[in-house]
Amino acid sequence: MAGSWAEDDYDYLFKLVLIGDSGVGKSNLLSRFTRNEFNLESKSTIGVEFATRSISVDGKVLKAQIWDTAGQERYRAITSAYYRGAVGALLVYDVTRHATFENVSRWLRELKDHTDPNIVVMLIGNKSDLRHLVAVPTEDGKAYAERESLYFMETSALEATNVDNAFAEVLTQIYRIVSKRAVEAGDDAASSSVPSKGERINVKDDASTQKKLGCCST
Repeated sequence: MAGSWAEDDYDYLFKLVLIGDSGVGKSNLLSRFTRNEFNLESKSTIGVEFATRSISVDGKVLKAQIWDTAGQERYRAITSAYYRGAVGALLVYDVTRHATFENVSRWLRELKDHTDPNIVVMLIGNKSDLRHLVAVPTEDGKAYAERESLYFMETSALEATNVDNAFAEVLTQIYRIVSKRAVEAGDDAASSSVPSKGERINVKDDASTQKKLGCCST
């Protein structure tokens, strides 16, 4: 749980970014994961905010630094700084607004323009609690994710459904890539490739990471 570790007690620091149209629930996904809070009256994010939370995977503490940005066009000038160093992304749409799903392709293109090609990306269909208003069927989200080699989950920040699972899956996949690379480099290199505290991990392009993608069914 959040707050279980001292602030600096972690093995890896991974930067994640939240992207997607304004109003899809990015800020509430962030606050639900990092503070277990949800605000029905949350205002549009101005500029950039970020929060952190640590989770444990295979006995290692992974600290996520998660950046949240305004989805509005007028804030788009921040992109290169926003994406720099990111090793994971949650691309969010609102299952009740089809236009936000249609814009996923544009967000994905922007993400690929500004990040490493092997960034771990999860497509998130948020607001799954509003079942009677659903405009984007689960099958459509899943099919798009499979076509683009993304992970996929539907979440509800309001009901806290799958929020922890989504972030944890992204962090775990990043960790697996990094630890696999260390093992493949050999034991001597493995010890030297573990980053010092505070160092960001960049997921570099290599053949071993190509297999990591494909839709996650959990």
